[in-house]
Parts: sequence; structure tokens; C-alpha cells
Amino acid sequence: MFEQLLERFRAPTSGVALVVDGPNVLRDEFDVDLDDVMAVGRSEGPVVVSRLYLNEHAPPGLVQAAEARGFEVVVTSGDVDVKLAVDATALVATGRVDTLAVVSRDTDFKPVLERARKTGVETIAVAPGEYGRSDALRNAADRAITLAG
Repeated sequence: MFEQLLERFRAPTSGVALVVDGPNVLRDEFDVDLDDVMAVGRSEGPVVVSRLYLNEHAPPGLVQAAEARGFEVVVTSGDVDVKLAVDATALVATGRVDTLAVVSRDTDFKPVLERARKTGVETIAVAPGEYGRSDALRNAADRAITLAG
């Protein structure tokens, strides 16, 4: 009985990786709420990774707000797209990810979604809004979700 109780509280060994392209999503014209983004991930299963990628010009208040909402914030001085793509591909390779949800409007992530699908990982393209939706990402993923603005 004690072992069953412990099992309920252990971290899941596989689940959803939620990766967010901050510079392309967190723009005034989209009015994206990070709580809504996290809710999308949680609606797909246990979130084992939730990362928000930002560049070095991100305001400290944004970093704090994201961390308060459960995101691991990755700040890079290089290209955010490259860092996110490499990390997402590495996450898929670990085998801990059943679902990869990429929150972006940038078609640079099409190969990431395609590679994840080829390895049997379910893929979701999450658009920041109707005007931020990428047909290329939507077509590369198993499913597409558009956040309401």
C-alpha cells in the first residue's frame, strides 16, 4: 500500500515537453497569457518540461513572471531559434517525451516537428493567435492549437 502511495507522487517518466519561442510569441499584437500556454501543455498530459526561450534583452519582470508560472526560462545571447530547436530535438531523443508542443509562429521549427513525428512522438503546433498561425507548422504537426487572444 505504501508503494502505491509513493507511486502517485513520483514525477512522471514521460509526458509533454512544452517549448515556447518567446520573441515570436510574447508580442503585444498576440496578447498571449503564459497561464494559457501552460494550460495547453497540461491539457495534453503531465508536463515534464516547460521552457520559455528568450534573448538577452528580455526584461527581468518577464523572466520572473514566467518562472512564477512554472516555466524554466532559458536566456540566450545567440539565436533563440537555434537553441530551442537543438533542445527540443535533444528532449525527443531522451525518450522522456510522449508529446512535443512547440509554441511559435516561426517556420524554422518545421524540421523539429517532422523529426519528432518520425520518432513516434506526438507533435502539436501551438500558434499565438489567428494572425500568428503558421500553415507550415500546422501541416508538419500531428495537431494544431490556436491560442485565443
